[in-house]
Amino acid sequence: MSMQKKTLSLIIGGLLAATMSVTVSAKTVLKLSHNNDKTHPVHMSMQYMSDEVKKLTDGEVVIRIYPNSQLGTQRESMELLQSGSLDMAKSNASELEAFEPTYAAFNVPYLFKNSDHYYKVLQDADVGQKILSNSAGKGFIGLTYYDAGSRSFYAQKPIRTPEDLKGMKIRVQPSPSALEMMKLLGASPTPLAFGELYTALQQGVVDGAENNPTALTLMRHGEVAKFYSEDEHTIIPDVLVISEKTWAKLSPEQQKALKEAADKSMMYHKDLWIEMTAKEVKEAKEKLGVEFVKVEKQPFIDAVKPMHDKAKADAVIGSYIEKIDALGN
Repeated sequence: MSMQKKTLSLIIGGLLAATMSVTVSAKTVLKLSHNNDKTHPVHMSMQYMSDEVKKLTDGEVVIRIYPNSQLGTQRESMELLQSGSLDMAKSNASELEAFEPTYAAFNVPYLFKNSDHYYKVLQDADVGQKILSNSAGKGFIGLTYYDAGSRSFYAQKPIRTPEDLKGMKIRVQPSPSALEMMKLLGASPTPLAFGELYTALQQGVVDGAENNPTALTLMRHGEVAKFYSEDEHTIIPDVLVISEKTWAKLSPEQQKALKEAADKSMMYHKDLWIEMTAKEVKEAKEKLGVEFVKVEKQPFIDAVKPMHDKAKADAVIGSYIEKIDALGN
C-alpha cells in the first residue's frame, strides 16, 4: 500500500472512530431503580415508558430499569437521586411525604370516592400535576403516577372493625400519616422495609400489614397471612421521580418526550393494573387459600375522621384536600 493510501486509510479510520464516539456520547442512558419484581405491573409499565421514550427520541434517551431493590431500598434510592448518583426511581406518596410535604395530601384515609375521582385528581393541573412539580429545588421532580391500588389489612385473623386492630403490630411505610392513621385505628404502627416483611410476618415480629392484594401473591405474603380484610383505607399512588441534576442535562425536547412517555405509561398501567389485580386475587384465593373479608367501612371512616379534618385545616395541604373533595362532587 502506498504512503498516500495509508494516510487516507488512517484519516477515514479516524473519522469513523470519531463518528462512532459522537454517536455513543449522544446517547443518554438513565438508570431507574424500583423495589418490585419484573412480573409486577409497575415494572411492565415502566418498561412501556422506556420503549416509548426511546421511540420518541430516536434512541437518544435510553432507560435501564433495575428491579428488586438492586440499587437500594426506596428510601436509599431517593437519597441517591437527590445527590445525583441515580437518575430515576419509583417511590410512593407515603415515603415522598418526608421529602416534599404536599405528597401528604394523598395519604389521608378515605380520600377518594372511586377510581374515576382518583384519576381525575392525578391528572388535574392544580392538584396531581402541581404536587409532582412542588419538589423542584429539593433534588428531584415527579414525572407521573402509577396506580398502586387500594390498601387494606392482611393478617392471620380477619379484621372487621377497628376494635380488631387493638394491640396488633401492623407494618406501615415510614410515613407520618401512616403512623397517625394506625394509632387512630388502635393498632401499634411498625415501620419496616417492604423486603423484610415476609420474614417479619412469618416470625411474628409484626401481626399484620396493609397493602394492595398483589402483595399476597407477588411477594408471597399470602403464605403467612391468610385473611385479607377489604377496608380499602387508602389509595396511595406510586410516583415516578427523576433527579433534578439528570433533568437539567436533558434538552427541552428530551424533557418533553420523557414527560409524554411517562404520562402515556400511567394510562397504560391503569388497564394493566385492573387486569393483573383480578388475576392475583384469584390466585391468592385458589392457590394460597387466602380468605377475602368484606368490611363495613363506616366505623373505620369515623375513626380516622380527625385526620381528614386536620388535613383540611393544614396550611400546607389544606387547599389540596379542598380541591380533591371538590373534584369528587
